[in-house]
Amino acid sequence: MKKKNIVLLSALLFSVSAIAQTEVTAGVTRGKDYGVTYVLPKTEIELTVQATKHTYTPGEFSKYAERYLRLNNVSSEPETYWTLDKMQTEVIGVPDKENVYFVKMKDKTVAPLIELSKDGIVYSINMPLGSGQRKTTPTIQPKVTGNTPNVNPRDFLTEEILMSNSTAKMAELVAKEIYSIRESKNALLRGEADNMPKDGAQLKLMLDNLTLQERAMTEMFAGKVTTEEKIYTIRIVPKEMKHEVAFRFSKKLGIVANNDLAGEPVYITIADLKSINIPEADPKKQVDGIAYNVPGRARVTLDYHNEELYNAEIPITQFGVVEYLAPVLFNKNSVIKVLFDTNTGALVKVDRGE
Repeated sequence: MKKKNIVLLSALLFSVSAIAQTEVTAGVTRGKDYGVTYVLPKTEIELTVQATKHTYTPGEFSKYAERYLRLNNVSSEPETYWTLDKMQTEVIGVPDKENVYFVKMKDKTVAPLIELSKDGIVYSINMPLGSGQRKTTPTIQPKVTGNTPNVNPRDFLTEEILMSNSTAKMAELVAKEIYSIRESKNALLRGEADNMPKDGAQLKLMLDNLTLQERAMTEMFAGKVTTEEKIYTIRIVPKEMKHEVAFRFSKKLGIVANNDLAGEPVYITIADLKSINIPEADPKKQVDGIAYNVPGRARVTLDYHNEELYNAEIPITQFGVVEYLAPVLFNKNSVIKVLFDTNTGALVKVDRGE
């Protein structure tokens, strides 16, 4: 959990009839003014990629796989290769030095309770402490598979097989043993075995043991593939871009650096959907109230070898505008509760307190 700085701006109580408004200015104010400085976030895209390393180890009878087990295209050479499996994007908020604001504590106002992150990004106003706690977005997790026993197939070989005087003869006898195991499994499933199990649990145990032996012996022909999943995280500063290199991928090395030509490029395209009508910049426009972001929307696509791997629409602060909550909302006659999205600076909820 990220550490939060909690800033409580105490109200100064004066017996006056006039009600002043909360004053907010851009930038950091020093001198005789007292208050709190907060910052709005800008967007970075966090790209999470899951890649899997596959390691193939040939079996000792690989060259007999087609002859005895009718297994085609079995290689007798070890091989290591990578695959791209999953991709996911998440919007991350980082402090925007161009959007820093100062809430001044003045006489005759009810100053708000403002909750900030350790980076000074505004979480909430007049909300219970912890309301602005950042919610974690589910990320890609490595696939959890059951632990397959790592067995030595020679533990299941008979004396006759082990005493064979040639590799070809041993391969032939192992293949016959595999076919015998398959026949035993079929007999159990059909209820035709000479020694049938007494109950379902015993049947399952017998089938599991036979399957384990069959798998171990078959790997002596087909070989064995082990997998190792890895998660990579890549940060991208969004702007309109078309077909730019997000990262490089090599089937031999996995994900490599952008400047490593051993990998082939995975391209990213970010298109501003123009969902926000952005007015022309007015240098004379004054800050008027609590600032918040209205993020725009962008279409993000990733492609590799002209094949689209990812396509999603996400909010991008840089494609939007900054707006303001009217200062009058924070006078003595009302308590307005405001919750911000700390990744985009957008408003999540505005409520009138009791």
